[in-house]
Amino acid sequence: MYLKPPQPLDFFFFQLVGCADKFRRMASSFLNGLKRSAFGLAMALGLGLSCLAGEQLNFVVIFTDDQGYGDMSCNGHPTIHTPHLDRMAYQGQKWTQFYSSAPVCTSSRAALMTGRLPVRSGMASSKRVVLFPDSAGGLPQSEITVAEVLKGAGYKTAMVGKWHMGHLPKHLPITQGFDSYYGIPYSNDMDRDPSVKGNWVTTGKSSPWSVYRVPLLRDAEEIERPVNQSTITRRYTQQAVKFIKNNKENPFFLYLAHSMPHIPLYRSKKFEGKSLNGIYGDVISEIDWSVGQVLNTLRKQKLDKKTIVLFTSDNGPWDVFKTHGGSAGLLRGAKGGTREGGMREPAIFWGPGNVKPGVVQEMGSTLDVLPTFASLAGAKAPDDRVIDGHDLSDVLLNRGKSPRKVMFYFGGAQLSAVRSGNYKAQFRGENGINPKPLAKPELYHLGEDPSEKYDLAAKHPEIVARLANLGEKLQASVKPVPDQLVPRIGK
Repeated sequence: MYLKPPQPLDFFFFQLVGCADKFRRMASSFLNGLKRSAFGLAMALGLGLSCLAGEQLNFVVIFTDDQGYGDMSCNGHPTIHTPHLDRMAYQGQKWTQFYSSAPVCTSSRAALMTGRLPVRSGMASSKRVVLFPDSAGGLPQSEITVAEVLKGAGYKTAMVGKWHMGHLPKHLPITQGFDSYYGIPYSNDMDRDPSVKGNWVTTGKSSPWSVYRVPLLRDAEEIERPVNQSTITRRYTQQAVKFIKNNKENPFFLYLAHSMPHIPLYRSKKFEGKSLNGIYGDVISEIDWSVGQVLNTLRKQKLDKKTIVLFTSDNGPWDVFKTHGGSAGLLRGAKGGTREGGMREPAIFWGPGNVKPGVVQEMGSTLDVLPTFASLAGAKAPDDRVIDGHDLSDVLLNRGKSPRKVMFYFGGAQLSAVRSGNYKAQFRGENGINPKPLAKPELYHLGEDPSEKYDLAAKHPEIVARLANLGEKLQASVKPVPDQLVPRIGK
């Protein structure tokens, strides 16, 4: 039996028969906490908000950092063992063409949260790669996150793990729709002790965690610095499990964003030497264990049949670190680039009794999370701005066709490639935040050639022209906004 997205009339019917208390709580929350007046007014009026005859679905997003498309045994890796992810894939949907919206951390996370290409919010830049500890910017308060959408529908919300959308108090998760936060505000290789000299690649592969003075925050309070990164995956997991248990009577949204396997790599003693793949494999094994803990908690709390879990990664593997950097499998390219290996991610949706199992070869993206979860929750997605995501509910519940037919690939703030159907045209160089235009565009048929080996541009100039036109239309829809990655504290 599948839970269908609730209908708008549900709200009005159930308001008459007993949802008044919930509505009053919601209205109070809007008056006291919502920052977006137009969106808040629409929600307060009950547009699209539903009280279901049954219980609302819960949502969990497990987001890893720099994990490659090939870094799961169910995606064919011969020496990385991921039994919990394999079981999750068998019981749910494994997507083979699921994309992040950017090949780097800050931009990809902004898109996941907002359902919008990061260039629309100023969270993609051609001048600076990501946010750093000296950055003054962050996700603008005018943006509406999936946490805010769900919170407006009565959900409890928590963020555990790496945020990387602004570390100053005004940009932290608790200002962006999350009731609580436990994690690090930016990447685990930042705030390196200045007394430690040496090549950043070599240092990243060999330094103890104490070299990186990364803070651990609870809400807005710093509780540990430097954070002990050898225990961080375990502690994130404990916090996630605690949140689930504490909110089993409420609909909830949990965003669990692991710091690993971003360099530098650390794992707890229990996982040292566990993998044939070395320390990288050890780290993936601990993340796989963490996935198992979350799913087992949902089962034990009898929440598995009313929860949908998404597992995916923010971008491709960091290949400059070689064996410490993961694998994109058969895909070309890696983190920082707009080839498939930089943005096509491992992805599994799980939800027994709701998500119809199977391998999905349709296109999907992290951009689609907000509209999909909003639809399934009976919440209202923002309608006062461009939303680049699509509602994947019918694919999840019924194995229907995906509404996503096009994918845009940005290097920094530069549109570098466009995919429509099976064809992908590459117009700019594959790496960097300000890639130069190619002398000649390249064209690949990703169904027949997922590794992007065989350029078909000379054979199909009309397809190249069509994809170029799609890119021009997209760029014409992007309004100039302040670059959030450039401003620095005190400058």
